[in-house]
Amino acid sequence: MKKEREAFSTLIRKWFMLPVLISLLASFALTGCSQAPTTSTHTVPTLSGAIEIDGSSTVYPITEAVSEEFRKIHPQMRMNVGISGTGGGFKRFVAGETQISDASRPIKDSEKEISAKNGIEWIELAIAYDGLSVMVNPRNTWVASMTTAELKKLWEPGSTLKRWNQIRPDWPDRPINLYGPGTDSGTFDYFTEVIMGKEDASRPDYTASEDDNVLVQGIAGDPNALGYLGYAYYVENKDKLKLVAIDGGNGPVLPSEQAIFNGTYKPLSRPLFIYVNKAALARPEVKEFVRFYMTEGPKLVSEVGYVPMPTQVYNENLAKLL
Repeated sequence: MKKEREAFSTLIRKWFMLPVLISLLASFALTGCSQAPTTSTHTVPTLSGAIEIDGSSTVYPITEAVSEEFRKIHPQMRMNVGISGTGGGFKRFVAGETQISDASRPIKDSEKEISAKNGIEWIELAIAYDGLSVMVNPRNTWVASMTTAELKKLWEPGSTLKRWNQIRPDWPDRPINLYGPGTDSGTFDYFTEVIMGKEDASRPDYTASEDDNVLVQGIAGDPNALGYLGYAYYVENKDKLKLVAIDGGNGPVLPSEQAIFNGTYKPLSRPLFIYVNKAALARPEVKEFVRFYMTEGPKLVSEVGYVPMPTQVYNENLAKLL
């Protein structure tokens, strides 16, 4: 079991090895190593101050929920949580403008270089698991599933597919209106890497936004829409959106908490992260917020529609704060 935990800890940082990570997550579930985090009895004096957080709109619902609960205990705290996208968040983070960066992908080498140049040291903390979800409007009665090959053909650079019947002949001769995250989004990076085989490879003619709520509104108001975004946004808008089952080679699978955790929803499952400025941890309010995130956050992860990591991961994250 010790070797399994060490392997998991290493692989969670190597997000591109998803098949192994997914299998290992499933083994934790089967062996009982993943259990509900216990509520902390840790107490601290009431804190005040401000914490600047920015980044992924996918991670935003988790961080916002944790921030709200933290402020109930520390009402004098100001929690400024932005949604400029993973890339936009990292730009601010490596410049020292924020203390915490929400990320739906690991930090890139180019971002690490800027961080080092600016003297910014950080720690990476895995906080949840997400199933990137393909969605259509509920009035779309013809699409139940799509293969990863069809997604690639639709979204790849230079794609000429503009009507539904160009994907499958039995689908209607109607226009396809595409919605997706902007190029600063970690969701965009992940989708293009997994579906196209190359990061940033995507057709440009779609409605883009770093704010997933904008994408929800677009898909919800357009019967010809198709888009992709984090699973939690479907959970919050089930009456406005319709999930598309994805066939990665073993038959169509709809994203769900169980399918995301046990690895049957592939290849669009992924870990989510927060990055913390090491120097900022010297501030008691920042350190306490991150500790609160690791102890009270897991139950909020489920509430907002994502999948918690095994307890061991949160414990390892706490150890990094010492």
